[in-house]
Amino acid sequence: MDEPLVSYCSIGAGRQPLAPCTIVIFGASGDLTRRKLMPALYHLFHARQLPESFQIIGVARRPYSELQWREELLQSVRQFGRPPAPDSETWEAFARRVFYCAGDLEDPATYSRLAARLQASEPAELRHHILYYLATKPSQFARVVERLHAENLLQPSPAHGWQRVVVEKPFGHDLASARALNQMLAQHVAEDQLFRIDHYLGKETVQNIMMFRFSNAVFERLWNRDAIEHVQITVSETAGVGDRAGYYEEAGALRDMLQNHLLQVLALVTMEPPVSLDAEAIRDEKVKLLRCVRRYTPEEAARHVVRGQYTAGTLDGRSVPAYRQEPRVCPDSMVETYVAARLYLDNWRWSGVPFYLRTGKRLARTVSEVRIQFRPTPHVLFAALCAPTPAPNAVTLRLQPREGISLRFNGKVPGLDLRARPVRMHFDYNAEFGAYTPEAYERLLRDALAGDATLFLRRDEVETAWAIADSLRAGWADQPLRENEFYAAGTWGPPAADALLASTGHAWHEPLLLP
Repeated sequence: MDEPLVSYCSIGAGRQPLAPCTIVIFGASGDLTRRKLMPALYHLFHARQLPESFQIIGVARRPYSELQWREELLQSVRQFGRPPAPDSETWEAFARRVFYCAGDLEDPATYSRLAARLQASEPAELRHHILYYLATKPSQFARVVERLHAENLLQPSPAHGWQRVVVEKPFGHDLASARALNQMLAQHVAEDQLFRIDHYLGKETVQNIMMFRFSNAVFERLWNRDAIEHVQITVSETAGVGDRAGYYEEAGALRDMLQNHLLQVLALVTMEPPVSLDAEAIRDEKVKLLRCVRRYTPEEAARHVVRGQYTAGTLDGRSVPAYRQEPRVCPDSMVETYVAARLYLDNWRWSGVPFYLRTGKRLARTVSEVRIQFRPTPHVLFAALCAPTPAPNAVTLRLQPREGISLRFNGKVPGLDLRARPVRMHFDYNAEFGAYTPEAYERLLRDALAGDATLFLRRDEVETAWAIADSLRAGWADQPLRENEFYAAGTWGPPAADALLASTGHAWHEPLLLP
């Protein structure tokens, strides 16, 4: 039997061997480090995707010894890492490269101690090739960068090697704050050294959107207003706010999810083909697309954007409280836990096609997918004989879980009568490739070490996305929630969201239940 033909390529800078380097994690005792960063770094090491010579230095206020920190990290990798669990030999080899520098991030002495540790590092590349990961509160981003620069640990044009800064979201809370943060960072670090992370872009299936579109002519030629009637992008969660209530009370669903994750998926689904797989070529096209998103006046936004907040309900057979009953949530909070928007792209390819985006917490299922619905056949030969009328064709890109792609078309039901029924062809990522899918942070950390900025956000991209989010939010401003904007936990959202689509003759499609 012939082996299947596999074509190999890579997005951005490729997969060249990495130079020896140091990874410095600020906020080393925090939740992000325990749950995501250290498991990702360990699995990269286990897969031999880190350089032969490297070191990891954690910086945080807690007075850990290096032995204590290593032991805590081992428990974190066991709890939050993917299989295989760490074996003693591999973990010991990894842990020997892990160090801890205790100190307050506001104290200049902390950076002096860090500088001394770096200066003593061997080989010399460990002193010159440095990745700084800011796993801290956003309010500390600018201060940490400023202190690094003052200690000569971060220069916009380093004389030797490279120095890069990875910044976590949220990157601002509106356009004005994002611009201010960008301006502060630009005083001490060049744009090509700054890697603004959106972990959603690290997901294998999000990256597969580009492969699906631009390596398959059969679909790309249909990818326009002539063939596509509308598009729905859904990112839903069954989880509530959990221990993030303090942050969520300030952010809400629009700032937390739509401004970044959903707009990034929208850009990948709709952007023009880049001239190359170079990082800047891809990011140029994403920015151009986001600039095409129609801006609404407050009055227009009120007609095209819906918010919601969950009330008490039932999920998986258990009762869950209302958002206002969650710990650390204001009893009369007006923060949205759900948002849906109808967007239009004012460009040649997509003129007149509505894009429906929705995201929320405590919804019926946890799922992320993109549904592209094609226009109905102009003259259905079988309409008079078939009941119901054959459904429009659709392509569904399932981002999570059960990652894959489904094509819906109409087929004849076997029998003497002429009856049609929608059927599906489904590609399942795991069934087809039978290999592990790297966690998002594994890919993003590897890319940052390689200097590949493809999956990271550029300054103009961040600011353009915030301008969109600000215009959408203006539709409700500080107005109280209305009755039709509340929804019971375990449902698909508020009645106002159904009315939003009904006003243009559409309806939300429930995400696929895959086998």
